Amino acid sequence: MKRTLTSLMLAGGLLTAGQALAGDLLQWQDNSLTYLNGTDFTVDPDKQQTITYEHASGWSFGDLFAFVDVIKYNGEAENGAGDGHTFYGEISPRLSLGKISGADLSFGPIKDVLLATTYEFGEDDVDSYLIGPAIDLNIPGFDYFQLNTYLRTTDGKRDGDNVWQITPVWSYTIPVGNSDLVIDGFMDWVVDNDDSYHANLHFNPQIKYDVAKAFGVGQKVYVGVEYDYWSDKYGIEDESFVGEDILGGTDQSAISLLVKAHF
Repeated sequence: MKRTLTSLMLAGGLLTAGQALAGDLLQWQDNSLTYLNGTDFTVDPDKQQTITYEHASGWSFGDLFAFVDVIKYNGEAENGAGDGHTFYGEISPRLSLGKISGADLSFGPIKDVLLATTYEFGEDDVDSYLIGPAIDLNIPGFDYFQLNTYLRTTDGKRDGDNVWQITPVWSYTIPVGNSDLVIDGFMDWVVDNDDSYHANLHFNPQIKYDVAKAFGVGQKVYVGVEYDYWSDKYGIEDESFVGEDILGGTDQSAISLLVKAHF
């Protein structure tokens, strides 16, 4: 299964590269840097600082989202690998069936139908490969709302096959004074179990205010908070977790202060 997913992603990459040679297919893009400082994390050390680079773009054949987290544990804390820092990232290209076919696939609240893929990577052998159907929804008030469904294959120490994951992604903007309050985020819901990867729910919204726009010095420089709830974090069941600090097991409820700038 892993080889099949890898082959599909490679084929998609080759297709993208071949199309790019034919002309400029980029329709829009957005990049950002975020600084987070939070506490009450589980499994890993409970106090962390994170710098995140994010990229989002729209293409004539679909869209792309990618990010990389660089994480520093506060004080002398170390993770299970004996490091005081780590990294994690995802690359998530989606192919739009509507854009590729030229057909209008909208129906009711459905705007488009897509094929979604994700490659997860990080320190200490955590690679995962995801592929499945997705839809974009037109929900009043939302800037966007995606519903991605994946067949998930986990490599390395968490090796497992054929675990289903549902991932909604959203953004909602509320005008406040002369600026905007943005509520956005995602939820990863692994709905079934594998021998080494337990069902889990990861809910990660951000609430942030555009201070640059508020002070009239540009826009898309945010301050706010990020909430991170993760039941059975990393697919580790509470009862199977062994560590120095088992208070709360593997269920995480962490909050971080954030500063985020788009460019």
